[in-house]
Amino acid sequence: MTRWIDAAFVRGGTSKGVFFRADDLPPLADDTGGDDPSAGRDRSAWDAIFTAVMGSPDAFGRQLDGMGGGISSLSKVMVVSASERPGVDLDYTFAQVEITEATVDYSGNCGNLSSGVVPFGLLAGLIDAGDGWHVFRLFNTNTGKLVDVGLTVEGGQAAVDGDFTLPGVRGTGAPIELIYPDPAGSRTGALLPTGKASESIDADGIMFDATLIDATLPLVIVPAAAVGLNGDELPERIDADGPAMRVIDDLRRNAAVRMGLSETRETAPQVVPKVAVVTPPTPTRLLDETTLAAEDADIVVRVISMGQAHRAVPGTAAMCLAAAALVPDTIVNLILTRSERPPAGPELRIGTPSGVVTAAAVRDENTGSVTAASLFRTARVLMRGQVAVPD
Repeated sequence: MTRWIDAAFVRGGTSKGVFFRADDLPPLADDTGGDDPSAGRDRSAWDAIFTAVMGSPDAFGRQLDGMGGGISSLSKVMVVSASERPGVDLDYTFAQVEITEATVDYSGNCGNLSSGVVPFGLLAGLIDAGDGWHVFRLFNTNTGKLVDVGLTVEGGQAAVDGDFTLPGVRGTGAPIELIYPDPAGSRTGALLPTGKASESIDADGIMFDATLIDATLPLVIVPAAAVGLNGDELPERIDADGPAMRVIDDLRRNAAVRMGLSETRETAPQVVPKVAVVTPPTPTRLLDETTLAAEDADIVVRVISMGQAHRAVPGTAAMCLAAAALVPDTIVNLILTRSERPPAGPELRIGTPSGVVTAAAVRDENTGSVTAASLFRTARVLMRGQVAVPD
């Protein structure tokens, strides 16, 4: 027996996912989560739908029998609803679907796919707007944080055509600005969950210098050389480096405990913390077989997400790196301080496997708090209709 549920397939940034209206999904139990409308609720009905739609679990790792693409950035779901919160347009919940297991993780937000929330909301009739540039306010239930999204509306829908180039996506598109007005402590309650800009942490029996930071998402930042990498490798090579990936996973699990995200290594969330492996700028071969010159980036990063090296950079990780750049003595800040060409303003040029991604952050020098982070993306609704959910 197959059920059919209204849905859309949307590219947001360098990710793709299936978008649902909350009204088209089974209702969750009564709210026990305060500002988080999905906290404390039984999501098992959602989980069953999302894994079936994506084609998980798949021991072959390809999700051929579903909408997923066999990598973490292509195995995602968004649930969107009109918001009842004062001054907020839309609420949305992000779900990361595991590829080889029948599990769904709600522990973090997705910055890339967040850029598709307003285009979907307009398409689905959850919001409306006249032509021109508009800023919409969203509430992310995963983190309990607000996100402001600026984009151009044409004919009642999000504009698609434009001249903005997004590394990792062919062609150009209309720019979409994501602004996180209060990014610090998305899951841990603090910008620096341990109170330290840099600290030693154990992984595989070795002590590593790392930065544990939480701005839009919890992130572990570690020098590439410390985990046996150059930092400029392409994702496939990193994924194939078993020793390095084991160290990174061990580091991630230990950091999750130290950041207060889990009580034990074994119960560490899948989505967060992510791990950013960083190195000073160096000429880098990109996925499109071009070369990124060292002078075109302020830092080179490879982000490990859901056990795989990201082919670009998660949007939230990019903003977190921009925040880290402003905090004295973090791993990123030290790399920039020692650079011959430190960035002159709030923007950080991040060298990724797909090219340079620019993110920005603002820090209050009096309080030391990061008060905003931002990033430009593009998005496009690829399909709308109904998706098959096999029982």
